[in-house]
Amino acid sequence: MPNIIRLSLVFHNHQPIGNFEGVFEAAYQDSYAPFLQVLREYPDIKVVIHNSGSLVEWLVTAHPEYIDGLKELAQRGQIEILGGPFYEPILACIPRRDRVGQMKLYADYLEGLFGQPIRGMWVPERVWEQNFAADIASAGIEFTVLDDTHFRNAGLSPEQLLGHYLTEDEGQLLKIFPIAERLRYTIPWQDPQASIDFLRDLAAKNPNAIAVCGDDGEKFGVWPGTHDLVFQRGWLRRFFDALRANSDWLKTTTLSECVDSVPPVGRCFLPDSSYREMTEWVLPPERQLSLAALSKKHADDADWPEFKQFMRGGFWRNFRSKYSESNEMYARALQVSSRLEELTRLDSRQEHHDRLAEARSELYRGQCNCPYWHGSFGGLYLPHLRNAIYQHLIAADNILEEVAGQLGSANHPGSGAWVRIDSDDFDFDARKEIRLASDRLVAFVAPARGGHLYELDLRSIRHNLLATLDRRFEPYHEKIKQAALDGSRQSGTGGVDPNGGVKFKQPDLDQKLIYDATPRKSLVDHFLADGTSLDDFQRGRGEIGDFALGAFQSLLRRSVKRVEAVLTRVGRVGPHSIKLTKRIAIDANGGTALEIRYLFEGLPPNEPLTFAVELNFAGLAAEASDRYFYDAAGRPLGQLQSVLDLPETNRLGLVDEWLGLDAAIELSEPAKLWAFPIQTVSNSEGGFETVHQSCAVVPHWRVLADQGGTWGVEITLSLDTSAAQARTLARPSVVTA
Repeated sequence: MPNIIRLSLVFHNHQPIGNFEGVFEAAYQDSYAPFLQVLREYPDIKVVIHNSGSLVEWLVTAHPEYIDGLKELAQRGQIEILGGPFYEPILACIPRRDRVGQMKLYADYLEGLFGQPIRGMWVPERVWEQNFAADIASAGIEFTVLDDTHFRNAGLSPEQLLGHYLTEDEGQLLKIFPIAERLRYTIPWQDPQASIDFLRDLAAKNPNAIAVCGDDGEKFGVWPGTHDLVFQRGWLRRFFDALRANSDWLKTTTLSECVDSVPPVGRCFLPDSSYREMTEWVLPPERQLSLAALSKKHADDADWPEFKQFMRGGFWRNFRSKYSESNEMYARALQVSSRLEELTRLDSRQEHHDRLAEARSELYRGQCNCPYWHGSFGGLYLPHLRNAIYQHLIAADNILEEVAGQLGSANHPGSGAWVRIDSDDFDFDARKEIRLASDRLVAFVAPARGGHLYELDLRSIRHNLLATLDRRFEPYHEKIKQAALDGSRQSGTGGVDPNGGVKFKQPDLDQKLIYDATPRKSLVDHFLADGTSLDDFQRGRGEIGDFALGAFQSLLRRSVKRVEAVLTRVGRVGPHSIKLTKRIAIDANGGTALEIRYLFEGLPPNEPLTFAVELNFAGLAAEASDRYFYDAAGRPLGQLQSVLDLPETNRLGLVDEWLGLDAAIELSEPAKLWAFPIQTVSNSEGGFETVHQSCAVVPHWRVLADQGGTWGVEITLSLDTSAAQARTLARPSVVTA
């Protein structure tokens, strides 16, 4: 009789904050519900399930029958429920207080739902740093699961990865199970017998072994083709039948049962890591390509498996250096977290406990991991997910401003219409940024990076108009270029490159691979060569000045009702040295308007120059009839994905009726205007596609200095959200008895 082996099947189900309702529902119908239905038919098969908090909150409202089903199976011991941080943040992306807070909050929530203690947790994206052990243990969690990659990087051999290990940090103990990568690739992609054969071999060589398979539950019905494979063609039932047929030596079990029945293999300290693919995605693009080429070159070498176990990829936190947008979200969340911590201390009598708890919930939602990174699939590249992060962070910030005013916080100007300006290293680059805030707006300016306006929050609709994304080279773009060269690019949707199994959701994607030389933010200042066309500008050609990325000196001015950032720089335009003073102001009586003034000094006499100011607008959807441009007379000019090359005008507007926003650019000096969409080419589960990221609007002038060598213009950015506010007021209030 073969040795007994315990198999713990861990399924992680997650839908991110901000995902579309239809996506939640489709995942439920295609994966979560049918999986539970099949599992119920096999009461002798035990599994472990983790549902992220964002998914569980949706299920409680949309499909309480699923929650009831989980509770039934959990109470009869067939399912173990795992906890974790509530809204699935990367633990490395949030401060310790929020790690522990999220884990405790979710454990309490799950215990209330299912009536049993939460002993284990799922580490989001299995991103691990050793100091997390103390945080997890402090939250009352006994064990977790991580990839065998983590353990191999610690120097352990595959034969040593058949049980759980004890680790420690600051005197706190935690048990960790290794996930078998082999099972992640056989389940459900190969016939069930492949997994049985692998487990039989492990059992034969290792008495009292434990094998863990932990992976995304969406592999069972949501990923392309898997609903048909897993349910229609019966893979899951055949897998469960195979487990049942081999139950004399193969025992499905929960992680808690393993902990209670089998002592730890030993002590182990794991290096910073994640699952193998994630450690590759975080690498710079050229290093990813080098690694892929190296792996392909040596794949058939006899000693490659031996060498491969000593290879390591990158460190998750470098997503914040790879993508500035990720760091911007992280920095904004940390600002909110720090302010929340400060006000919680000030609220010694807990008079504002409920409002601070509400702010904490909004903060936690704004820490959901998906938009903070990018791999083979979306995440960072999906605008609706980035917008959701800012929506919750701005909501939290709004609550904290309200509480600060009531507490009489020293750094709050009070109630009613107010303005404030301050300076600090808000994005952690060792250079100070400027924050201009009012009861209606929050604007962040980076003097050391071109004086760019890099965040602009509208408090009333909780929207950041500058949640933009730069167009960058990604390693998978090489597949698109190669497909074009080979003539294998497909036209229309659903085309497949037969060599690489690559699907193209749109034709001619290679023509859309444009990479940005400057950030897609606002108040990006360009001097352009004579004859620079709209097409040139779209492709980053024609720049002859150094203002777009140059550093400015800054001065803050403040009064009770008005704050202003004054930025100055002496820069080069061709052979000329020119001084620019750029003023950015918010007036308490100006509502939701941002006032910008440009003044150039030292312009060359009798030599016209082309000056352009780039503005970007994010979160305004394309290809929708209720999102459009309009001209100075109020006439529609086309949807927000339109390419416009307009004659001189002093006004252009953008409307998003769904958001309830009317953004108008008003110019004191008429300018020609360009407008065009910023579209990235990225990968998704459905294939390669373009994604609309923002609208670029670029007023440009033929500047001819006066006799003193000066020229100036005033730009007013008026942001009207009255439609959204009226819509909110029109909603019927709920009356309770």
